[in-house]
Amino acid sequence: MKQEDLAAKVGVRRETIGNLEKGKYNPSLVLAWNIAKTFHVTIEEIFTVEE
Repeated sequence: MKQEDLAAKVGVRRETIGNLEKGKYNPSLVLAWNIAKTFHVTIEEIFTVEE
């Protein structure tokens, strides 16, 4: 899926998706939930916490 397509589905700008992919942006819980829902997976399958 293109960044533009995902961004449109979850209601953010394409740049936000790009920054998520690069690790430059931490998503809100709502955004993480919407992305996971789009791909029919759990949040934990997409996002991890690194200390």
